[in-house]
Amino acid sequence: MTLQNPCSSSNRGRPRSPAALSAAQRMRRMRARRKSAGLRAVTRWEQQDPQPAQYSSHRLIEARSLAMHAVIAQKIERNPDLLAVAKRNLERWLSRWSDTPPNWLGEWAALLQRPWLQIAAIITEPSETGARLRQSSPFAGVLTPMERRRIYEAFRA
Repeated sequence: MTLQNPCSSSNRGRPRSPAALSAAQRMRRMRARRKSAGLRAVTRWEQQDPQPAQYSSHRLIEARSLAMHAVIAQKIERNPDLLAVAKRNLERWLSRWSDTPPNWLGEWAALLQRPWLQIAAIITEPSETGARLRQSSPFAGVLTPMERRRIYEAFRA
């Protein structure tokens, strides 16, 4: 009795069918399908057309915030009573954080005690400090919904 090695058997793998394609034929069919779909084989590095410089979404948001605060400053300059909106918002926030208010609330409380021209200069300056303060601005409610919408549309990516 002789034992056959199962690995040397000619019956390994998938059984052959009479219409089976060779690997080369399958590859040709696949290339034809890709070509008909509009794809092409890339065999060398091709430099694409240079893309225009795009701003990150964070820069876009900062620019929009700066524009909003510039409009807010113009509105409050024309009507100083609107500064009360920011002070009311700050009071409401301070009452919520009565235990341990965050640092930015203290910064805004000190800032809103200054004369208006100093406040306007800080909220409209394109510095890191100005950007940081604008992220937690108490000036919500100074702009009308239409004014806000116009600024948002102007800064749509």
